[in-house]
Amino acid sequence: MSIVETVILAFSLSMDAFAVSIAAGIGSPQASRKNALRTAGAFGLFQTLMPVIGFFVAGSFYRFICHLDHWVAFALLSFIGGKMIIEAAGRNACAEQTVDLGIRSLFFLAIATSIDALAAGVSLTFLCASIWFPALLIGFITFAVCLGGFLFGKRLGCSFGRKTEVAGGIVLILLGVKILLEGLFA
Repeated sequence: MSIVETVILAFSLSMDAFAVSIAAGIGSPQASRKNALRTAGAFGLFQTLMPVIGFFVAGSFYRFICHLDHWVAFALLSFIGGKMIIEAAGRNACAEQTVDLGIRSLFFLAIATSIDALAAGVSLTFLCASIWFPALLIGFITFAVCLGGFLFGKRLGCSFGRKTEVAGGIVLILLGVKILLEGLFA
């Protein structure tokens, strides 16, 4: 996986966390820099850890399905992208904008928004790629994007977060198609 593809993957995976960060900035009465850093830090940390977990769990059974690797990567990325699009399209733009920023809530939000990163880690196993650089880049980009989303959430408006999730979903599907085509015609 090239550096450009890794950056695209990282930005795509950060979109759901970005949308939640925007909502937190809009809907949090305590939209301070401390809460912005804490929110971005939680999302960035889990977006770093989950691909690593997925990578090593999938690595244990890779040899059994290695001849289907491009199909598995395509299916996972398409599923994640489709799920992001469906969830964003089915949600009222401003109905869910109040976000609790307690440690427990941040923990569950960070897990929920990083499940797709777990599946991406599985996909990286099938691409025979290293996990360390992509995982760190995914975490760093998620941190930066979420920090910006939180701090500028009030200026960006209610519907912007939903649009970023749809865009992220589309990019993940396109990345899956690219991997599939490379696998079929390599």
